[in-house]
Amino acid sequence: MPDPSDLGPHSREGLRLLERYDAYEAIVPLRRAVASGEPGAADLLVRAYLDSGSWSAAIEWLTPLVEQGRTEFAGRLGIALAEWGDTGRAEDVLRLAVRSGERAAANDLALLLREDGRFAEAVQVLIAAADGGDAQAPDNLVSLHLEAEDLASAAECAERYADERRPDTVVALADVRAAQHRDRDAEQLYRRADDLGAVRAHTAFGGFLHARGDIAGAEREYREAERHNEPGWAWTIGRFLLDTGRPDDARWYLQMGVRWGDRACVEALAILDGEDPTDD
Repeated sequence: MPDPSDLGPHSREGLRLLERYDAYEAIVPLRRAVASGEPGAADLLVRAYLDSGSWSAAIEWLTPLVEQGRTEFAGRLGIALAEWGDTGRAEDVLRLAVRSGERAAANDLALLLREDGRFAEAVQVLIAAADGGDAQAPDNLVSLHLEAEDLASAAECAERYADERRPDTVVALADVRAAQHRDRDAEQLYRRADDLGAVRAHTAFGGFLHARGDIAGAEREYREAERHNEPGWAWTIGRFLLDTGRPDDARWYLQMGVRWGDRACVEALAILDGEDPTDD
């Protein structure tokens, strides 16, 4: 998070809007900031494009930068291309990002490969990133094995990479203990992950509590996920409210997710409105 005191006036206004979740409104002042040459404006503008789901604009802005050798933007261009549906180019650009040292891009590359049915490749990409020290790769690797219902491999990976210096590996181990029905161990690990500042600690703990039938506890954790701006919190709460019979309350969260280009929120909101989400 940039220090507002280090930013120019247009960048400060854009950052203020981003922090209010008004990413689309932030685009105009941030484009002015870039045109004025304000330090840090380019990164903030990319964030505004991605947070608002403005995939086409992000691609138009980032493509020439990456072609000019600005590979620090390659990972974010890959995300925009994948969301836009150009998976071939997305894979190429994400591989470029990984080769250029952007280890975090391996997580997005693995997701793309998994969605394309290339599970073994996705696993290898995540193993390389995890062994290289990426903070999120072990968690994503364990999740991949759990989704494949391969609990033995998930447990092996979770135990191998568990390290409190990478807090989300503690979440991954908690997920495995929950899958093994070792609920007491899982709860202790989720709480420890929260203490350590894991990126998705509250989201994961909320899901664990929800699965156990603790609706009040799950909602408390999901609200904490919102407060900590955990990834996908709008969809998490919207889905929870739908699952617990509160569609009117869910609507605001789903609409928030739609503003960010969250496809799951788009589909859920369409169904809530009685529309066919596959109807273009």
